[in-house]
This record gives sequence, C-alpha cells and structure tokens, in this order.
Amino acid sequence: MPFALYLLGLAVFAQGTSEFMLSGLVPDIARDLGVSVPTAGTLTSAFAVGMVVGAPAAALLGRRRPSRQSLLVFLGVFLAAHVVGALTSDFSVLLATRVVAALANAGFLAVGLTAATGMVAPDAKGRATAVLLGGTTLACVAGVPAGAVLGQLLGWRSAFWAVALVSAPALAAIARSVPRGPAAGGPAPDAGTELRALRRPRLLWVLCLAALVNGATFCTFTYLAPLVTQVCGLGAGWVPGVLALFGAGAFAGVTAAGRLADRGVRPVLPLAGAALLAGWTALALAAGLPGVAVALVPVLGLLAFGVGSTLVARVLYEAADAPSLGGAFATSALNVGAALGPVLGGAALDGGLGHRSPVWVSALLVAAAGAVARCRPRRPEQPV
Repeated sequence: MPFALYLLGLAVFAQGTSEFMLSGLVPDIARDLGVSVPTAGTLTSAFAVGMVVGAPAAALLGRRRPSRQSLLVFLGVFLAAHVVGALTSDFSVLLATRVVAALANAGFLAVGLTAATGMVAPDAKGRATAVLLGGTTLACVAGVPAGAVLGQLLGWRSAFWAVALVSAPALAAIARSVPRGPAAGGPAPDAGTELRALRRPRLLWVLCLAALVNGATFCTFTYLAPLVTQVCGLGAGWVPGVLALFGAGAFAGVTAAGRLADRGVRPVLPLAGAALLAGWTALALAAGLPGVAVALVPVLGLLAFGVGSTLVARVLYEAADAPSLGGAFATSALNVGAALGPVLGGAALDGGLGHRSPVWVSALLVAAAGAVARCRPRRPEQPV
C-alpha cells in the first residue's frame, strides 16, 4: 500500500477521535459553559447531522479540484474549527464549530476514500479502504480513551487542542506525499451523471446494508458503558478497557476484511452477517456474566467493523462510474447508521426496556440487514 494512504489514516484517526470523544466530555462542557447536559449533548447530534449532509455537499464542491487540494482544505478547516472550539466560552460558537468540523470531516473522508482507491490497483479497493478506516478504529482503541483522560486531568479544552495537534503533522505530510492529480486519474463525469448512480438498485442495496450494520454497531457502542456497569456489574474503571477491547477487535476486523472486500460481498454475507447476529444476541443474553460479556466485546468489534468496512468497499466498487461521489455515498450511509442506531437504542432505554435493550436493537438491525441481503438485485452481466 502507498505510504500516502497511512498519512490519510493519521488524519482519519484525529477525526475519529474528535467524533467519539465528546461522550466523556459533555458533563464538563455543560458545567464550564453554563448549559444543561442535554443541551451539551446536542454537540454530538450536530456532528452526526453535519457528517450526513456534508459528505455529498463537500464532494460536489470539490469534485473538480485535485484530490490533494481538497484534502488539505478540508483538514485545514477541521483543524481551525478545533482551535476555535478550544478557545471559545460561548456554547453557540462551540456548536457551530462542531457543525463546521463535521462538514470538513465528511468532506475529507469522502474525498479520502475516493483518493485512496485511486492510488491502488482496481482490484485492491478493499485493502485501501481498510487502511483508511483503520484510523477510525485506532481512534476507538487509543484516541477516545486518551481524550477522556486529558479531559479529566486538564479539562475538556485540552482534548480539542490534542485533536488539533495531531491534525497538524497530518496536514503537512499530506501536502508532501499525496499525489496532486484527481483520484480517478482523469476528468470526472458531470455531477448529474454521478448522482444518477444512486438510481441503481444494486448501489442502493449496498448503501442500505452499510447503514443498517453501522447503525447496529453504534447503537451498542454508544451505550456500552452503562451495559458494563449496570448489567455486567463491573466498576467504572473497567469501561475504558472494554472500549479499547472493542476498538482492538474493530481494527482487526477492518484489516482482515480488506482482502475479503476485493473478492466480493458473497464471502462476507451471509456467513459473517449470521455470525454478527449471533454475537449481538449472545451479548444481550450473557451480559450479566462479566467474563463472557467481556470476551464477546472484541469479537463483536471484529465482526461489526469487518462487515461494515467490506460494505464500504463494495459501495466504491458499485459506484465506479461516480468517482467523485462514491466516497460521499459511503460516508453518508455510514453516518445515517451512526445517527440512527444511538437514537433507537436511546428510545429503547427511555421506554424502560433496560440496559440490555440497545444490544437487542443491534441484533434487530442486523436481522433487518440479513433480510435486505437476501433481496440482492440481480446484475447478470457482472455477478459478485
């Protein structure tokens, strides 16, 4: 894999840390800026919405520009938003910086996915995607726990400064190492032609699968801490370790899935999908057994991110005639799931169904993905 791919992965690591770190910082932000905890929680929602909307919008704006130029602009804006966020004492300004950061993050990931696949052979898109998305899984393993520790020791602003500091060397490295030319290797089709790719049942099918699987993943991941403390009966000190175990499994899953994705969806679904459904069901049933539950966490991280990253790669294959927007389609699908899953899990909790209920919701979402997978549209001219 080209070295430039790993530099893009470093930037994605910083962005993934920013996206997930707020879960441990919201109470401190609320106290410092004089707002309620639910109000501070809108920072997370704002980021998710910005990611969903930002991916196609940013990709459309930057589609005629060289990929390196777009990546530098998006990462520069992302860095600046964190500097402003770290300095402000006004909640409305902080909220605005989260929206701006999300838009820049979405644009970077959309262009980065397309650029990454453009740096490798046509049959290596899965491996290139795995390298890029590995930054997100490493953020779960190391970045998010480190941000939580920084927030506890030095205040929530220090976590924002840390994200900016990690982004700075990535910005310089991308300027030196990422190729200048467009990711697709030539002139891009017009926007209408690329958007018409969304009419194809095959592409919509893979996007739906990606959203459902990612929704299941983030439904449980968002509420993993109360599951550990309230159902497993473990102390709060176990939470960072369990989160790191999930992230370690996710990293292994993304890495292993890279090669599978280049061989088609068939090796992954239905076998891995069935294993994922069995895993969420087993966790829901065995959550009261700490040893079993902790052992299942990395396995579920591996399966969830392995299936999810494979589906992202398949989106890029299916959107081959939309070289500028293929990454945007994948990014939006992932973030639809990332926004929907926690909402459904929260609704189950608010409905009094208990702390296991988000895990059952994850199982239902994967079951829905399995039903959709069985309705795979035919493409006789190019079977997968």
